[in-house]
Amino acid sequence: MTSHVTLKSWKRLSLFPHSALSFHAGHRGGTKMLLLVIITGLLASVSSKPCDTDGSNQDLLRSLNKNLLRSLDREEGRPNPSIHLALRLSDHHNLAKERDYLNKLKEELHNDIQSSLTNSRPATGILALYSLALKSSCYDLNTVTFTIGDKSETLLTQLKKQMEQEKEHIAFSQRPLTNYYQYSLGVLALCVSSIRVNNHVSHKLINAADQGHFKHGETESIDTYAMAGMALQCVKDSGFYVHNPAELDTALSKIKQKLLASSRTDGHLGNEFSTGLAVQALLAMGSDVADCAASMEAMRTAARNNVYHNPMAISQTLPALQKKSYLTIKSKQCLNEDDSLVLEPTNPPVVVTSTINVNLMVEVVTASGATALYSVDVPKGSSLLESLKLLKTKHVGFTFELESSLWGPFLSSVNGEQARQSDRRYWHLSSDGTALTEGVSDFKIEVAQKISIKNTSY
Repeated sequence: MTSHVTLKSWKRLSLFPHSALSFHAGHRGGTKMLLLVIITGLLASVSSKPCDTDGSNQDLLRSLNKNLLRSLDREEGRPNPSIHLALRLSDHHNLAKERDYLNKLKEELHNDIQSSLTNSRPATGILALYSLALKSSCYDLNTVTFTIGDKSETLLTQLKKQMEQEKEHIAFSQRPLTNYYQYSLGVLALCVSSIRVNNHVSHKLINAADQGHFKHGETESIDTYAMAGMALQCVKDSGFYVHNPAELDTALSKIKQKLLASSRTDGHLGNEFSTGLAVQALLAMGSDVADCAASMEAMRTAARNNVYHNPMAISQTLPALQKKSYLTIKSKQCLNEDDSLVLEPTNPPVVVTSTINVNLMVEVVTASGATALYSVDVPKGSSLLESLKLLKTKHVGFTFELESSLWGPFLSSVNGEQARQSDRRYWHLSSDGTALTEGVSDFKIEVAQKISIKNTSY
């Protein structure tokens, strides 16, 4: 919905960007240019490992694709349009399962969005993802409608209205009604569907990129830069922005520089969970991201190490590994598709509870700065969510509540205090001072550590 270190634990609808890895602006002039030249060369260079695009890499892609398909049977909560997008952008398909999931989106997700619109809740990001998912199946978006009051309007009309509200909110408060990640998704979804994007709507995104507004607190969001890059590249390709084409080119150039400058020594852009969208954006903006560029190798290594066990993470990474982006949807034709993906029967996983306990310290910091500290011994390998549930049974004073998102559950309330999106606050999670890049259900407690849960503004 995605770094630093913005956590899945605080994403609403998973449409907060996952990463906001900070790039410190200490480089100036020739030093910065040299850095960008070096990074660009690194991304374009061939890895020292042989580039096996027809062998093990293809096996890995099929394995990720199958894992994504299997996740549909384990899914809890609302269906995820991002998963459908990734399945439809893949080279190989299980068309029957994809059709079933499309129907689920059209029923369950559609009803959920209808409820949000009826109750005047912001729905920009989820509307945009829904439209992209439907278009990836070559579905006629003009037949998809929502009813507000006694008036029925198409999905794309509703999305245009949401974007106008977002634009007006920026003019009034210098920030979108939701955030720039969702705003970028809205621009992208309209553009991919060949809907002319209002110049004023595009200009707000261009201006935000130029002024470096893609942040959460003091950290830059690589996911937001990536989504904005895809959105603005689509606007450029479509010839929609006639106000000042030069400023559009400048914004795209700055976005590309930010993405390249976020490269880590291991090849990831931002972090493991932002690299997929970052590579998608670089591809969309015309960069030659070779099969064995450092970022591609980094994603494959992470995939082989099961870093991408969360379906949402796979859904953003798989298209990039196949050198595709969300812009690919614009020209997608659902003809003569490979239907060879067959899921072999699998044995249910054997859950083994560790007999080794590790100590977990949990610090809760409220919005006022008040601090409470708790201690609990948990089985090694427990998820943070399992550990918090155990802590709740051991300490009467510790409570928490969860909300669901496309990334999984996130903390909404701790010790009776909420961190609400409407107040632009979230629960920031860190371990021994290092911000987590996984949510409460994914992060594992392997060693004794201190987890801080802090009510934070953005």
